[in-house]
Amino acid sequence: MTFTLFPDTRLALARDSLVGLSVGDAIGGRFFVPGGEVVRWRDALPAGPWEWSDDTEMACSVVAVLAGHGEIDRDALAVAFADRYDPARRYGAGAVTLLELIRDGTPWPVAAAAAFDGQGSCGNGAAMRVAPLGAWYADSTRRAADQARAAAEVTHAHPEGIAGAVAVAVAAALAARARLDGDRPEPARLLGAVTNALDPAGAVHRGVRRAAALLGHSAEQAVAALGNGSRVTAQDTVPFTLWAAATHLDDYPAAIRVCVEAGGDVDTTAAIAGGVVAAYTGVGTPGGVPDGWLAAREPLPGWLPTHT
Repeated sequence: MTFTLFPDTRLALARDSLVGLSVGDAIGGRFFVPGGEVVRWRDALPAGPWEWSDDTEMACSVVAVLAGHGEIDRDALAVAFADRYDPARRYGAGAVTLLELIRDGTPWPVAAAAAFDGQGSCGNGAAMRVAPLGAWYADSTRRAADQARAAAEVTHAHPEGIAGAVAVAVAAALAARARLDGDRPEPARLLGAVTNALDPAGAVHRGVRRAAALLGHSAEQAVAALGNGSRVTAQDTVPFTLWAAATHLDDYPAAIRVCVEAGGDVDTTAAIAGGVVAAYTGVGTPGGVPDGWLAAREPLPGWLPTHT
């Protein structure tokens, strides 16, 4: 079925995904333990407000650029990242160095290419912020992939860092499309479509294929085979988060709980899975982001657009 998405509908889908991302980020931050130890979920969640991190701050800039330009303008996105970044939001050291270079006038292609001794970053930062972009492009996984690549290149010059963003964006686009169609995709079909958008020679591609083979297995088995983000790379973060999202696409609380109990880079894994799942479930719906969780999350920035 072909259809037309009007700009405000795109923004509504992206904002729902952003809510899921930000709530996951904020909950994950309350359970994050340096060193990656596994934390068991308590029946009673921590009292709010739950503060969000760099995952949410950068995702908000992605949504703002989409709303303002209709697509990713990489120069505008670089300026937004650099101008709005707050080190107190738990940015990694590499991101701080890069964003301060951009803030001081270094062109973003130069800054991104210089990271990690000229290798570029293969970190999970481009993937953690991109799910709302995927939801924006619910009508085209090709456009979601192309625009995710553009958004990633502002900070990540390594092919695996870019591939992580493409994988998450395509998954979120498929989730949002399924929501519009009223058709929950089978987990294997969703992950298969993601792998089709990736370079078969890449590690992220191999990881997502491995995730598809692990559908129906326990979360512990998935973590053991795929990683939990403890290395903070796209390769050891994205496959597990997409396994969690595909497995629990219609159950946001379950997806977040799986990420929390996996340990590792919990705020980022919960942000990625949460953004994909909320693109399908929405907010305050059965299986969606619970109203109480949203109320406990710190409010999003006032500059975030509400319409295009």
